[in-house]
Amino acid sequence: MSNKESFLINRLKSIGYAFKGAVYLIKTESSIKIQVFCAIAVTIAGFYFDISRTEWLFQIAFIGLVMSLEGMNTAIEYISDFIHPDRHETIGKIKDIAAGAVFIAAISAAVAALVIYLPKIF
Repeated sequence: MSNKESFLINRLKSIGYAFKGAVYLIKTESSIKIQVFCAIAVTIAGFYFDISRTEWLFQIAFIGLVMSLEGMNTAIEYISDFIHPDRHETIGKIKDIAAGAVFIAAISAAVAALVIYLPKIF
């Protein structure tokens, strides 16, 4: 097998692992299920209100940002629990900071949604 083939096969395997991780995240984490619901809702709203290309780009970027950060937050929680299964003050701070990053992104996404949709609703 040439280096090009092994590179391509390794990239395809990596995509498979990433897809498996995304499916696992969506199946097992309640917070991402809420975010998937919100993403579907604003996507439907985007079609209904015929939002602009720029509004779509912002909406897609925020959906991706929030869901990606939620995945990273979940990974941080898993690795923290693996490293230190018992309650620990520093691990708690680490988890809180990771959750805070998701919270900041989610609030930003909600504000962007208000900027996009409030003028169309009223």
